[in-house]
Amino acid sequence: MDELNRKTVNEFKASEKIPVVVVLDNVRSMHNVGSVFRTADAFLLEAICLCGYTPQPPHRDIQKTALGATETVRWKYFSSAFEAANELRNAGYRLVAVEQVEESISLKDFFFREEEKLAVIFGNEVNGVEEEVLKICDACLEIPQIGTKHSLNISVAAGIVLWELVKTRI
Repeated sequence: MDELNRKTVNEFKASEKIPVVVVLDNVRSMHNVGSVFRTADAFLLEAICLCGYTPQPPHRDIQKTALGATETVRWKYFSSAFEAANELRNAGYRLVAVEQVEESISLKDFFFREEEKLAVIFGNEVNGVEEEVLKICDACLEIPQIGTKHSLNISVAAGIVLWELVKTRI
């Protein structure tokens, strides 16, 4: 463990976080939720907002993929992603949805300024981010894809997007 330079739970909680909050908007899969917790822990992110019917810890199926990250990453439940987004905006966060829409910005062209706080919103596995949430976002990000599917599992999309946002800060 020492060679891997891993933080203890207490060291993680006391560490200065990267100012990114992940918002999960009606994500139904407990494995996706657990995976996002694990990614948020890996990148020392500030918090996760679990919204709507997104499952909440503690649950065995979340823990299966989170591997204890629900104990390190701060999280809060909201009845809707719209409610979470409004609270985050009022706290000074820039709202960015990960969604394929007409005005979306390619992830490779998006710039996360050093001084800003960012809320990154991921939507339901089938329906995406709710329309009312998209309307109040500052931007929508799209992961460039060149195959036939043009869709990724939320846990994969979260890993790609969050890495791109934090890689210059690690």
